[in-house]
Amino acid sequence: MEKRELTCIGCPMGCTLTVTMQDKEVVSLTGNTCKRGDIYGRKEVTNPTRIVTSTVRVKNGENPVVSVKTAQDIPKDKIWACMEAIHEIQVEAPIQIGQVVLKNVADTGVDLIATKNQRAVESRL
Repeated sequence: MEKRELTCIGCPMGCTLTVTMQDKEVVSLTGNTCKRGDIYGRKEVTNPTRIVTSTVRVKNGENPVVSVKTAQDIPKDKIWACMEAIHEIQVEAPIQIGQVVLKNVADTGVDLIATKNQRAVESRL
């Protein structure tokens, strides 16, 4: 049996969770004070996921980049592929909060969305 200790991020309590696993199956989870802790602990040891935040280059925008995030969490092992895809793109201003800037990022089934508005400006050339 394998035991893993985690700090729960499901709510502000930050409970210390102890997850006991047999092979790849959770046999017990202790330390949580709410249901979110149980859900987080089981998911973290069997299929960890994360929300990815970054910036994307902007063409003709008031700023050279716009902040973005994945619309949902993605498998942890897809984070580098997601970051590579983000590095390769450039979006055209104007951009609105919630606008999809890249569909199905890194074949995760999750879209990359803008988290800030960005106005377009005239080219300065």
